[in-house]
Amino acid sequence: MRIDIVTLFPEMVEPVLAVSMLGRARARGLVDIRVANLRDYAEGKHRITDDYQFGGGGGMVLKPEPLFAAVEALRTPGARIILLDPRGRTFTQRLATQLAREAHLVLLAGRYEGVDERVSERLADDRISIGDYVLTGGELPALVVADAVTRLLPGVLGAEGGAERESFASGLLEPPQYTRPEEFRGLRVPAVLRSGDHARIARWRRAQALWRTWRDRPELLESADLTVEDRELLDRFKRGETPEGLEAPANAERED
Repeated sequence: MRIDIVTLFPEMVEPVLAVSMLGRARARGLVDIRVANLRDYAEGKHRITDDYQFGGGGGMVLKPEPLFAAVEALRTPGARIILLDPRGRTFTQRLATQLAREAHLVLLAGRYEGVDERVSERLADDRISIGDYVLTGGELPALVVADAVTRLLPGVLGAEGGAERESFASGLLEPPQYTRPEEFRGLRVPAVLRSGDHARIARWRRAQALWRTWRDRPELLESADLTVEDRELLDRFKRGETPEGLEAPANAERED
C-alpha cells in the first residue's frame, strides 16, 4: 500500500513516521508512506497556500490551487483522496479496515480555518474526522489514519493475529492484559491466565471483553458480532451477576 500525506508542515509528520511500528513497516517495504509539502505545489515567488475568506470572517483558508496540483501530481489509478475534516464521518476501526484494502491513499491535512470548499466538493473522495473536537491542523488526524491502517496490513504486526485481538477489531473492547511479575504490590495475575488451559483462558478473555464493553462502551454492543453465549453473559451482567471466572470490575486478584 502507498499512503501520501499532503501537509504544510512535513516536520510535524516525518519524525512519527520514522519510528516504532510505522518506521519498521516502511523500512521493510510493507507500506510506502510519503510526505508531500503543500508549498511545493503553490505558484508564484512566495508560494502562497492560503488567503482570506470571501464574505469576511476570521482566519485564513487553504487555497484550492495547490491542493488540486498536489493531488494531480500524486494520484495513481484508483487512488482514494481523503480530506481530514472535522465535518467528515467519524473514523472507526471498521473504516480503517476498509481503507486498508485500498492500494493508494492520499491524505490531505487541512490548516488554519479549513480548506476551500471546492476541495471538499470536487477533489476529495471522502472526508474523515477523528473526533468531535478542534485541532490546529490535519497532521495529527492524518497520522492517526496512517497508523490505524498500516497496522492492519499483512506482516506489519509481529504477533500472529495481533490486529484481530485488539480493541474494536471484534466490535468489543480488549480484555485485561498482564505480564511479569506475577505479583505486584499485593495484586496477582488472575489464576486462569497462569493455568495453561487455553480454552478456559479464551472464555475468560471473551467474558472480560464483554464485561468491559457493557460497562464502558455499551453502544458498541449494538453492532458487535455476538454469540448466544455472549448474549447470555450480557443478561447476567444486567441482572448484577458475575459469571464464574469473571472478576468485575477489579480485573486482578488481591492477596492480603
